[in-house]
Amino acid sequence: MRTVIQRVSRAQVRVEGKVVGEIGKGLLILLGVGREDSLAAIDPLLDKIINLRIFEDGEGKMNLSLLDTGGELMVISQFTLYADCRKGRRPSFTEAGPPEAAKALYDAFIDQVRKRGIPVAAGVFQALMDVELVNSGPVTILLDNPNIF
Repeated sequence: MRTVIQRVSRAQVRVEGKVVGEIGKGLLILLGVGREDSLAAIDPLLDKIINLRIFEDGEGKMNLSLLDTGGELMVISQFTLYADCRKGRRPSFTEAGPPEAAKALYDAFIDQVRKRGIPVAAGVFQALMDVELVNSGPVTILLDNPNIF
């Protein structure tokens, strides 16, 4: 699984002009599922994300995690994180997970967030979405499992 993590002061996702999810202060997670991913990848990746100390403390240092701040999560499916642009001008997506398997892992990831009691909003899998966010900082981090980044 690959993620782009953005610290946000707010975020919103629309499908066909209708708001399907929104959060206040927290993290926007763009989540890509790879061909070789399994349920075993979810817990270690989610643990890392919610415990990353990327929120500022009272002294302005990034010392607090999402759990420390009581922030929210928004999870958006993003197969294009597996784009391979090394050859030619058209990206290849052969390493992205097939849709049925990717949806199952995307849904399982969101379920694990809910089980931990973290407020979560999500996009619609395979939908054309408009994602709006205010990146706070800006703070943007690439994270995957296994650790390539």
